[in-house]
Amino acid sequence: MTIRHKNYIPDNIEVIGANANNLKNINVDIPLNSFVAITGVSGSGKSSLAMDTIYAEGARKYLNALSTYTRRRITQMGRSDVKNIKNLPSTIALRQRPVVPSVRSTVGTMTESLNILRLMFSRLASVVCPNGHRLDPTLKISEVMDLPTSDEDMGMMTCPVCQAKFMAFSAEDFSFNSDGACPTCQGTGFLKEIELDKIIPDQSLSIDEGAIRSWNLPGRTLQKDIIKELGVRTDVPFKDLTAKEKDIVINGKEQKKEILVPTKTGRSFRLNALYENAITAVKNSLKSTKNENTLTRLERFYTEKTCPDCHGSRFNPKLFTNELVGKNIAEVSQFTISQLQDFCQEIMDWLPDDMKSLGKNLTNELLDLLSPIVDLGLNYLSISRAGNTLSTGELQRIQLARTIRNQMTGVLYVLDEPSVGLHAANVAGLIKILRELVRLGNSLIVVDHDTSIIAAADYVIEIGPDSGADGGRVITQGTVEEIEHHPDSVIQPYLTGKADIIKHQPTEVFKKGTISIQIGDRYNIHDMTAKFSKESLNIVSGMSGSGKTTLIFESLLPALQDKIDGEQLPKFVKSIDNADIKNIVKVDSVPIGKNVRSTVGTYTKILDHLRKIFAQTSEAKAKKFTPTYFSYNNKQGACPNCGGTGVITLDIQYLPDMVQTCPVCHGNRYKKEILDIMWHGKNIAEILDMSVKQADKFFQDVPQIKNTLDVLINIGLSYLKLGESTPTLSGGEAQRMKLVTYMKRSQKNQLFVFDEPSVGLHPKDVGVLLDVFNKLLKRHATIIVIEHDLDIISNADYINDLGPEGGVNGGKIIATGTPKTVANNSASLTGKYLKEHLKLFNQD
Repeated sequence: MTIRHKNYIPDNIEVIGANANNLKNINVDIPLNSFVAITGVSGSGKSSLAMDTIYAEGARKYLNALSTYTRRRITQMGRSDVKNIKNLPSTIALRQRPVVPSVRSTVGTMTESLNILRLMFSRLASVVCPNGHRLDPTLKISEVMDLPTSDEDMGMMTCPVCQAKFMAFSAEDFSFNSDGACPTCQGTGFLKEIELDKIIPDQSLSIDEGAIRSWNLPGRTLQKDIIKELGVRTDVPFKDLTAKEKDIVINGKEQKKEILVPTKTGRSFRLNALYENAITAVKNSLKSTKNENTLTRLERFYTEKTCPDCHGSRFNPKLFTNELVGKNIAEVSQFTISQLQDFCQEIMDWLPDDMKSLGKNLTNELLDLLSPIVDLGLNYLSISRAGNTLSTGELQRIQLARTIRNQMTGVLYVLDEPSVGLHAANVAGLIKILRELVRLGNSLIVVDHDTSIIAAADYVIEIGPDSGADGGRVITQGTVEEIEHHPDSVIQPYLTGKADIIKHQPTEVFKKGTISIQIGDRYNIHDMTAKFSKESLNIVSGMSGSGKTTLIFESLLPALQDKIDGEQLPKFVKSIDNADIKNIVKVDSVPIGKNVRSTVGTYTKILDHLRKIFAQTSEAKAKKFTPTYFSYNNKQGACPNCGGTGVITLDIQYLPDMVQTCPVCHGNRYKKEILDIMWHGKNIAEILDMSVKQADKFFQDVPQIKNTLDVLINIGLSYLKLGESTPTLSGGEAQRMKLVTYMKRSQKNQLFVFDEPSVGLHPKDVGVLLDVFNKLLKRHATIIVIEHDLDIISNADYINDLGPEGGVNGGKIIATGTPKTVANNSASLTGKYLKEHLKLFNQD
């Protein structure tokens, strides 16, 4: 069939005059029906082009086609700062950091595979009548389930053996978020219990010496005096108390008791105080406090235990009578995605001939759903795996698989770093999926730094050349081959192997000490011993689900902290050698601050020094302006119209909320009389508008501020403005910002743990991150990094590579040693890709 207007169908999305954030009024054509990669250094403006311009405008235009009623119920994007975008299809975005699922989400609910399993257990299963007779699978169940809801026989079955009538379980009955929830744990699979050993960890201490830790909580310090009035000795070790005394401490009922309370003046007064036993003190504190620090302390008294009734499956045990091939829904939920694929064939072989047609429909539906998940390397995940335990990369791939399964056409997909959390072995599967999206007739824009993904693209757009004010321009664009020969390209040397990726000179491992841990059974780890070199760069690598998080965050760090605090080790940790580590610093990419009031200046304490400087000026002293007046978070200094935020939000009903610069202070945040105060010719708002690099010159003679600015420059953040909002920083920027206070002093006996610090980092920025690691190591820090990035792995002093794969096929240390040692280990999947990487950059 000839399409009459085919010659007029546009080939490109035309972006005209894009100015979002640091974009410099750019014009760019983006090929339609192609795989387009956008790259550039951190802060260059690539996400501003892809997400804040193209996706924002595509989503806005699509929503504008909906009714006013519908739009009022959808969170809308504001108008992007662009003159025009032509030929823009309907747009879907997959963001770098998906929302962390609730405690009620599992891999089964998120992938919707559980929906099909619920239908299978309702329609295909062998059921049991009330008198215990097991019935073979029958189409009769489907027939009675499909009766009208008004029919009293809907769902009713008759046992052919005893003629007993009973209600068959429906698909809804198999939902642990609805009727099918275990009544004991309400469908969560676990119970939180107070563990007495954590309240009284050392029974050799007396109550006076602090044996009862829950009585050290805020508002519970009088319990020691009350317990004396109840006849319990407080000056002998807890273990030597009588059974009756211990029972009063642990289980004593709440009661009022009059005690004598001394004051600082030497006098005393009588107080009718409430007695709370050691366990009640924790429960009552949890009910009454909202303080985050106190809540953290309280969590240490609790232990999550598997629900004794549903055994962690979340389902009501009464559902376990329905079986497929001899398995109930709890058992099938324990299957990995790979095992579930194999189980589909077992179901088909097991079903009677008259049910094979129905069985084929349901199993094919499930297999189609699981196929893209397997292609994305998630075959190791179990259906019952809790959604909130998944990594960012795993969450994003599930989201991507769900999108692909819909097989839409004519859509523009904008993906923000889909390689996050991906092992090099999984990137090939991701590229296959991305190409499939384009093959279906869609357009694809991928913001990424992974050179494998960039090399696989049909077209590349590079934003730069640098960050912040020095970025925001299109520096190169074209095919991969054209980029590889372009002299202005920043990514080019990383594609061709010409870049110098080795930034860290290896040290002699274990010379300064060895941190070691022996783990019994924890998730997929069974009897593992791992060691890490003190004052060295340690890398933990391996496939997603191989046990990296379990080893470091679930085992090593809690055990080290317990060792530091003198507490009992977690029960699954057999032994720990902390090599005299005194403190642990966890550095993640979670945004800094919760709102626009948190800025680079406030986070680094530069603003605190600045306020004192302005308060010392003669004009400020004459007006009696204290440092408080120079804070935009206090009413003395904040603009009364915007409250010190610099912006106001306008609610315009069915249109998206409009955020605009405050018309009174013009975004400066302060009252006019505060801005009249000058220091060296500038007011405080003008200084906050400076970049770190500009401010470094301005504060040459103010060491308290210049020292901090120098650190910011040394960790590659010279382009940030002092007044820049910290929640808007990228993951890599946030991580480096968190290190500012640690870069100024010795870090001996300090352990720094980084969880995938390469997230959001261009290969050039990875080099900056490695320079930061070097600075910490020179200050005698010990560093452990969980990482997939081959540039970072190539710079390791010592590697623990886990695997060989994920889930039940992981949990073992496959290879250890230097990068070259691991690269030459044939058992290591990481080693295979590391060897190719070292060879490309002539490091083999």
